[in-house]
Amino acid sequence: MSESKWVSASMPYLTPRERGQTDAWGAEAAAHGGKGSQRIVHAGEVPASDEVAALLGVAAGEAVVVRRRIIELDGVPVELTDTYYPAAIARGTRLAERGKIPGGAVTLLAELGHRGVRAREDVTARAPGPEEPEALRLEIGEPVLRLSRVTFDDADQPIQADLIVMPAHRQQLRYEIRIG
Repeated sequence: MSESKWVSASMPYLTPRERGQTDAWGAEAAAHGGKGSQRIVHAGEVPASDEVAALLGVAAGEAVVVRRRIIELDGVPVELTDTYYPAAIARGTRLAERGKIPGGAVTLLAELGHRGVRAREDVTARAPGPEEPEALRLEIGEPVLRLSRVTFDDADQPIQADLIVMPAHRQQLRYEIRIG
């Protein structure tokens, strides 16, 4: 992997895929000539932290489903992504299992009747936490970006929350906004 910045837009990660299409990350990496993959390190129910509870509109400590993944480009970790779902949506589905989901989780959510229509993202820069330098293969002193995203359905209910950590020096986030 080169040290050039990866320019990433969020829209493909919010849009369900057509039947037979690969997940959004695999497609984006392939379009840039790379191989995108992910390792699911945990999936299942956990108590919601204060932050996750606020994002999903549930009580702190209430059960939510999480999928913890290490996102890789050509075998190199580029993101640590924890995706949370209200238990009422995800309990007993493939979202609560460690297996890969054909077309990605957003596609499965749509199949389950939960289509995102709006997302809110907050991005901050910070020093990495204790396990992040090793997990992301960072040099000493390299900062990370942390993206917090919550996706809402057409009833303005949160259906998914993502907490993503990525090496700052390898990322450029692109936002395109349509007005009117």
